[in-house]
Amino acid sequence: MARYGKRLKNALGQVDREQRYGLDEAVALAAKLATAKFDETLELAIRLGVDPRQADQNVRGTVVLPHGTGRSVRVAVFAKGEKEREAQEAGADFVGGEELVKRIQEEGWLEFDSAVATPDMMGLVGRIGKVLGPRGLMPNPKLGTVTFDVGKAVSELKAGKIEFRVDKAGIVHLPFGKASFGAEKLLANAMAAVASIVKAKPASSKGNYVLTVSVSSTMGPGVKVNPLAIRALAA
Repeated sequence: MARYGKRLKNALGQVDREQRYGLDEAVALAAKLATAKFDETLELAIRLGVDPRQADQNVRGTVVLPHGTGRSVRVAVFAKGEKEREAQEAGADFVGGEELVKRIQEEGWLEFDSAVATPDMMGLVGRIGKVLGPRGLMPNPKLGTVTFDVGKAVSELKAGKIEFRVDKAGIVHLPFGKASFGAEKLLANAMAAVASIVKAKPASSKGNYVLTVSVSSTMGPGVKVNPLAIRALAA
């Protein structure tokens, strides 16, 4: 039998396990219950009516959170010439070409959170695909990280653009801010995240797309959300 600490017991006592809250109520409650000694992250967990084993139902996409993620994002850009300067001006943390690839290959250096590459650099970046891919760092044209518009790509990542992807259980886990943001900003971020996941609904998905939704903080209990309102967006 699970044993809970006093803090978590108190939090659980404030959540009606049978109720399905509105998204605004759930976000506000989850933020209120984030009482750990650090600034907890709020996360959405959305179970979708898809079969991730089918290539055409592997839900994946990106969302730019209007109020950011609450953490500093280190961006590496694989570019040269004018595009290298453009990336630097946009605030990229690391910019380079062959020397950057060599550093990753020989030193195992991976001190960045996201990577962007211009299309002409992908042949070079492909050499380290087996290193970047498993870590979710490989630039991808579908996610807007393989582009000649590197300035825009870097700016969006710095502003709070994050990737989401359905897992093997059919669930999308997506962080949408820090408890310190306050309910209003967190709700705006959550709504942007939900809208992007709904927009990513595969054409082959039949029946209910959004099955269950919950909101939680890093150390807090899950707060169940009524999926009907979100489901209506997917209709």
